[in-house]
Amino acid sequence: MIQQLLSSLLVFVLCVPHCHGGCAEVDSMTEAVAGESFLMGCISCKRREEVQAQTTVDWHFRATGEEEYIHIFHYDHPHPNTLHEDFNDRLEWQGTMGSKDVQIGAIFIHNVTFNDTGTYRCTFQRTLFLPLDNEYITVEKEVELTVVAEANRELLSVVSEIMMYVLIVVLQLWMIVVLIHCYNKIWAEHEARDARKALRAQKLDNCDGVLLE
Repeated sequence: MIQQLLSSLLVFVLCVPHCHGGCAEVDSMTEAVAGESFLMGCISCKRREEVQAQTTVDWHFRATGEEEYIHIFHYDHPHPNTLHEDFNDRLEWQGTMGSKDVQIGAIFIHNVTFNDTGTYRCTFQRTLFLPLDNEYITVEKEVELTVVAEANRELLSVVSEIMMYVLIVVLQLWMIVVLIHCYNKIWAEHEARDARKALRAQKLDNCDGVLLE
């Protein structure tokens, strides 16, 4: 129950505010319960929000005791693709939706099994569309997942995580307020500039009238 609550909170915090006004790189939880669903978090915030970008996300998995990673998932907006039979019908995209500029690469693993224990690697391939030339950035993050039979979380840990998510929500709301303030400021400057242009045009018309007289 606690696992589901925290997963739901994380989905709400990360997936609702797609204005990209606020982004916080929160580490994924690392303990899943067998037979339940688990949210594998992965976030890569774009440092320059004003730059247009396109991003793909790949997930690889290395089981405990194995040396090689297997490619299990690929997301290229708007198409999520499960790539390995062991995860067929068990992976669900929970990252950025409605935009090619992906900053949240989270996935749900449904019906978790003990065989899912191991290392998961999340890879962002981001293209920044700059005026002179495109810039290509690769970001990799790893999650060490442990699967247990029953949830075993201390109350303090649960409360700390909930407070962290609440703090993220507050931060994102604050960023939205900042964006609105900046927009109003820019709009006011635009109106002031138009007013100055109108005043200069009026003065030129007056000067032309004087010359004609």
